Amino acid sequence: MRTPPESYLIFKEELKKAELEKAKLKQGYEAKIDEMNKELSYLKEQITSQQDMMRTTVEYATKLESELKNLRTTIKQDKNNAKNSFH
Repeated sequence: MRTPPESYLIFKEELKKAELEKAKLKQGYEAKIDEMNKELSYLKEQITSQQDMMRTTVEYATKLESELKNLRTTIKQDKNNAKNSFH
């Protein structure tokens, strides 16, 4: 059997190094992606909480607005009733 040429052996060694480097880079990028996904999940959770708070605030403000409108109507009716009173 013949011995492979030295250039082939060098190329084979460089190819192994490149594959190892590629695997390290892949692992590093996957770790970064996992970290970013965790941050995104946290941000989504915060946004959902803030949306719920805003929804509750709007509902409460709408309820207060309705109550205020009813109170004004009641006051107006009471004033009219007081004017029509014969006492």
